[in-house]
Amino acid sequence: MEYKTLREQYPEFYYHSFHIEEAEQQIHITYDMEIKGLSAFHPTFILPLPKDRSFQDTKLFRTAVFSLGMVELISYWKIACPPHVTIECGNLDAYQIQWWKKLYFNGLGEFFYKNQIDSDMDSFMNLCSVGSPITGAALEQTYAGNLIPVGGGKDSFVTLHILEPYKKDNCAFIINSIISAVNAAHAAGYEEGKDLLLVKRTLDQNMLDLNQQGYLNGHTPFSAMAAFASYLTAMVWGRKYITLSNEASANESTIKGSSVNHQYSKTFEFEKDFNEYTKKYLTDEIHYFSLLRPLSELQIAGIFAKLKKYLPVFRSCNVGQKKGEWCGHCAKCLFVCLMMSAYLEPQEVINIFGRDMLNDPEMRELFQQLTGILDDKPFECVGTRDEVNTAICMSIRHILAESGKLPLLFSEYMQTKYYAFYRDMNVDMLAYNEENHLPQEYAELVKKELRQNA
Repeated sequence: MEYKTLREQYPEFYYHSFHIEEAEQQIHITYDMEIKGLSAFHPTFILPLPKDRSFQDTKLFRTAVFSLGMVELISYWKIACPPHVTIECGNLDAYQIQWWKKLYFNGLGEFFYKNQIDSDMDSFMNLCSVGSPITGAALEQTYAGNLIPVGGGKDSFVTLHILEPYKKDNCAFIINSIISAVNAAHAAGYEEGKDLLLVKRTLDQNMLDLNQQGYLNGHTPFSAMAAFASYLTAMVWGRKYITLSNEASANESTIKGSSVNHQYSKTFEFEKDFNEYTKKYLTDEIHYFSLLRPLSELQIAGIFAKLKKYLPVFRSCNVGQKKGEWCGHCAKCLFVCLMMSAYLEPQEVINIFGRDMLNDPEMRELFQQLTGILDDKPFECVGTRDEVNTAICMSIRHILAESGKLPLLFSEYMQTKYYAFYRDMNVDMLAYNEENHLPQEYAELVKKELRQNA
């Protein structure tokens, strides 16, 4: 359906309210949103509740719940992209309005690009609030330890590995019990009912039905939703640090020469914005940062390759995540394959994925997108073009030194200008990107890990 036609037909979006219900062991949150004249939406969020605690009447908790709703609404707004968005259950000042518009606009960069929508940050949305300021009692809470959002990939395992000295104060955090993430947490020694917190997020069926009918659909800033969800959980469970696994590579744009970035809400820019917002409007006692921000994907892969017990367990394929599998055909699988090929024997890599992607001509286009031979990277969470090319050349050197036969994609790559440029490149395991928010003691842990792997 046409963007402009839908905006004209459905010009108003409302974030009406949120409802909090506390049970003995969980908090159930329901949101009430609406595209006027089209549909109402009631997404939910459920998180485990510590024993003998109540949060629903506190101002800080209610503000965090409201804020999670602010990021949830973008999934429903994008169905018709109404030009007018009215917030009825809270009050936003001018700074907040601009903050949310920046997140929405940049977080929807891929959505706008794929739907061929030409817009700008000023005109794509008029955001206003008509609700009263959120009130409530003060929240008495102490904060210590880490809340660690866990996926199933190598990055999460490296973070869990580095933070092993703090394990008694850590909680792992997973949204919707994705099997690959749960398996990762279990492999690192985290257990439900103890130090593994599973939360549940549901999407409204009306949105899914409208998507099937041809209304606008596409990528939203999931990591921003996860940021506010983890913040809410850290508040309830008294965790001081929300310790992520986003690397420096997330800052590179997906579309060459543009600001369109599939990973916008994993960037350092968003991390800075999020901390500024939460410290100003929520509490300054919770700190959100990525432990791996100083590192490249290639450094992370180098650390992970030595954690042999996790090689059979890790998964980061979005296609196969519900079954905890590698599909072996997507850009993410190929990217991880290339990273691991820089450090592992060819057969070890084949054993991980269950197939030989580097000898499959059908992977050629994805390979060329990842290297930069084709201009635009796949819309996936993958590393930089420099990292991919360096990893390939590291692997080629290793295979040739062992008098092995190069796989098809590597043989073809050797005929390109990229090989001529990158052929002698290598990873610098001691490199440390100072653009990060790591507390000093965590920075020392990361640097120690780098020295051990150099």
